[in-house]
Amino acid sequence: MLFLVEPSLTYKDSFIAGTRESQAEGLELFFNLDKISKDFEALLQLFDANKRVKTTPDRVPMSDFWLIDGDEYAGRLSLRHTLNDALLLWGGHIGYQIRPSKRRRGYGKEILRLGLIKAKELGLNRVLVTCDEDNTGSLKIIEYNGGKLENIIEVKDSPVRKMRYWIDIP
Repeated sequence: MLFLVEPSLTYKDSFIAGTRESQAEGLELFFNLDKISKDFEALLQLFDANKRVKTTPDRVPMSDFWLIDGDEYAGRLSLRHTLNDALLLWGGHIGYQIRPSKRRRGYGKEILRLGLIKAKELGLNRVLVTCDEDNTGSLKIIEYNGGKLENIIEVKDSPVRKMRYWIDIP
């Protein structure tokens, strides 16, 4: 059974293993695994603090969730409560990442579906979800979950254009 949880010490080992997989692909390099391994509580506090960050030009409050399969970390989702200019342009309300060993098995569709439920609980009725133009897997996930393409935009300092989808949450 798949479900979303807030980041938890319960899933420390599988989170680190999943992040290690992603880093082997050059993703999620902002996580310092040595530091996290030694002080996982600090990472959990950071995730918790994200919910309370006051809106500034470069930050908005957000909730972080982990997709769990049984007792194993399968991916993560960030749900931004509001949008600033950058998020409205190319970041969106929801971002997600599935660990490499779990890809192409339906986890992406499920993490976004569950994320839309969390967005509705926050009072959002419509969310923006974006993906790189060359990310076929992600665009299929977004469209499967009701995403309607608004446009494709150029992003400064990025070689890949962003596809901007809106999803109405019933």
